[in-house]
Amino acid sequence: MERLEAHMSRRGFLGATGALGGALALAACGGKSKPGGGGDTGAGAGGTSYNGPAVTLAFWNGWTGADGDFAKKMVAQFNKANPKVQVHMNVYQWADFFQKLPAAVQSGNGPDVSVMHIDDIPTQAAQQVIVPIDSIAKTLKFQESQFAPAVWNGGVYQGKRYGIPIDVHDLGLYVNQDLLHKAGVSSIPTDENSYMDALDKLKSKGIQGCWVSPFQFTGAFMFESLLWQYGGDLLNKDNTKATWDSEAGVKALTWMVDLVKKGYSPQNVGQDADYIALKNSKNAFNWQGIWQVDDARAQKAKIVNAPLPKIGTQGGVWGNSHQFVLPKNGSSDANKAAAARYFIHWFTSNEAEWAKSAKVPAETDLQKSSAFTSGLSYLKPFAEEVPDVHFPPAVAGFGDVTQKLYDAFQSAILMKTSPEQALKTSAKQATSILAANKKKYG
Repeated sequence: MERLEAHMSRRGFLGATGALGGALALAACGGKSKPGGGGDTGAGAGGTSYNGPAVTLAFWNGWTGADGDFAKKMVAQFNKANPKVQVHMNVYQWADFFQKLPAAVQSGNGPDVSVMHIDDIPTQAAQQVIVPIDSIAKTLKFQESQFAPAVWNGGVYQGKRYGIPIDVHDLGLYVNQDLLHKAGVSSIPTDENSYMDALDKLKSKGIQGCWVSPFQFTGAFMFESLLWQYGGDLLNKDNTKATWDSEAGVKALTWMVDLVKKGYSPQNVGQDADYIALKNSKNAFNWQGIWQVDDARAQKAKIVNAPLPKIGTQGGVWGNSHQFVLPKNGSSDANKAAAARYFIHWFTSNEAEWAKSAKVPAETDLQKSSAFTSGLSYLKPFAEEVPDVHFPPAVAGFGDVTQKLYDAFQSAILMKTSPEQALKTSAKQATSILAANKKKYG
C-alpha cells in the first residue's frame, strides 16, 4: 500500500514508500459545547493549514466495511504526519449513526467532523444537525469545471453547500465471462439490442442471464437507472411532485418485469441472490454497486465490470457520494474547529488514495488520470459512467418519499401489481409526503 503525504496535490497519485500506519482504536471523543456553536466561521475556517495548540478530534462515520478499515489507515497516517491534531474515528452502522448524531449534537456532545451520503445531507441540514461549509470549498478553490454536474451540485441544499465530496459510488454492470463464453457471446453488450441478444443466447443454453431483484439493493437502483435512460426523473423540477409514474417510468419497470415474465430471470429473487448467482455462475449480468468490486475480483469465476448498457435513449446511472460535513456544536473551541477543517482539506487532498477503497474520485481529472485508469483499471468502467450519474435530489425527508417507490417496485417485480398501477399509486402517495415534508422541514 502506498504511503500518504500530508500536503500532496489533489491531482497527484502517491509514490510507494511503505505501508500505512496501524488502525486506530475506536473511541468517542466529542467534546461538550454550548448550544449555538458551529457554523462557517471561526479560526482557520478555510482549513488549508493548522498552527494552533494540540487538539483531539472526534470523527464519526458509517464505514463499517472494508472502506472503514481503509479510512482507519488514512486517519492513522494523518495522525502521524500531524501530531498537533489527533483524530479518533468512531464507526457506526448507518442506521445507528443517524440516531446518535442528532441526539449528540443537541446535547452538545457531537463529533467535530463527520461523513454522510448526499441523500442524507438535506434532512440533516434542515434539522440543523450540520452547518454550511462554503468557505472550505472556496479556500480549496473548487471549480465547477473540476466535476461532473451531479458531483458539483451534490451536497448543496437551499443554495448553501453542506458537503465536500470525496468520491462517487455508482452502479455498474458485473459480467460473468465464463457464462458468456459458454453461450457464445463474444462481447459485453452496450445497448438494448446487444443485451437482449446475449440474453437469448444464454437462455438457449439454459442460463437465466439477468436476475431481477425486487429489493432496493440493487433492483430499485436498476429501475432508477432505466428511468433516467428513458428520459424520466424521480421528481419534477421544483421537487413538489413525484414523476416516476411517467411514460418513461412505466417503460422502465415494464422492461424489468418482462425479463421475469419471459424467463430471463427467475421469479421471487431473494435479497442479494442475484449477486450470489453471478458468483456461482448461474447469472451472467448483474446491475450492481461498485462496493462489490473487490469481492467479485476474488471469485473463482471470471467476473469483469463494464458500464451499464444504454437500454433507453440516453445514459442514466444511479449513484451516490460520500461527503464530509461539519456537525453543529461539534466544538465550541475555535482551535478544534480549525483543525477539523484542516482534516477535511487533508483527506480530500488524498482523494486519489481513498479511491483504493473501491471508489471513484470525485474530481474529473483524477478519474481520467493514467494512474487511476491503469493502477485501478478495474474501477475505470464506473468512472466512465460519472457523466451519466444521477444523485438523489436535495429534498429533506427524501427517504420517506423513495420508500413508497421501493414498495411499489417490489410489488410490480413480484407481479402482484401492474407496473403502471404500482407507479401511479406510489407517486400519488409520495407527492403527498413531499407536501407534508415541505411544511415539516421548510
